[in-house]
Amino acid sequence: MKIALIGYGKMGKAIEKIALAKGHTITCKISREGFDVNTIANADVCIEFSNPESGFENIKKCILAGKPVISGTTGWLNHFNEIEKLVAKHNGSFFYASNYSLGVNVFFAVNTYLAKIMNHFDTYDVNVHEIHHTQKLDAPSGTAITTAQQIVENIERKKGYALDATANNVLNITAERVDPAPGTHLVKYSSAIDDIELIHTAHSREGFAKGALLAAKWIVDKKGVYGMKDMLKLNDLI
Repeated sequence: MKIALIGYGKMGKAIEKIALAKGHTITCKISREGFDVNTIANADVCIEFSNPESGFENIKKCILAGKPVISGTTGWLNHFNEIEKLVAKHNGSFFYASNYSLGVNVFFAVNTYLAKIMNHFDTYDVNVHEIHHTQKLDAPSGTAITTAQQIVENIERKKGYALDATANNVLNITAERVDPAPGTHLVKYSSAIDDIELIHTAHSREGFAKGALLAAKWIVDKKGVYGMKDMLKLNDLI
């Protein structure tokens, strides 16, 4: 594959290292905002891990240029419907995941299933806690938001989620920034009698980078909007 890297921070560098080891080609490494679309002309696929401020425009440029794009950038999701419409209008290819780790996506599947069960046990409260390195720009993390959304969609007594929430009917998310910490996410159900915990801890960025490359290879010949549940065929399980 010929890959354009849009965003050349820690994740971009991790993806580059693994991609080159697997025999792929990096056609360009874009670390600035407002890049010229000609820069990605020779790429088969674009991998976009930039920042919340530029993510939407970067993805939009790739779609308008006719390039399949996968993105792991968080903090821009209020524009997600616009991207879906753009993909449909231009017969584009877009893959989004808040986390590309295969383990995290198994965690998501178990989290969804567990929430469906715990909906019937209102003596348990639930909260989400996430830990990342201090360079993580957004809080809560995209992974924590996805985790919270799955819980709220399946537990009727929770009407929404928020960082440091205090209302009983709002799922509380807490965020911690500590170096070095690639990413830990914890779901905790608590009652007066016991606790039930579901946790995923990343040891490095390698799992995220490998998952992103798998997604890039998977989407090259497809049209539409996809995510990890599509690639891993998890939809039928949850």
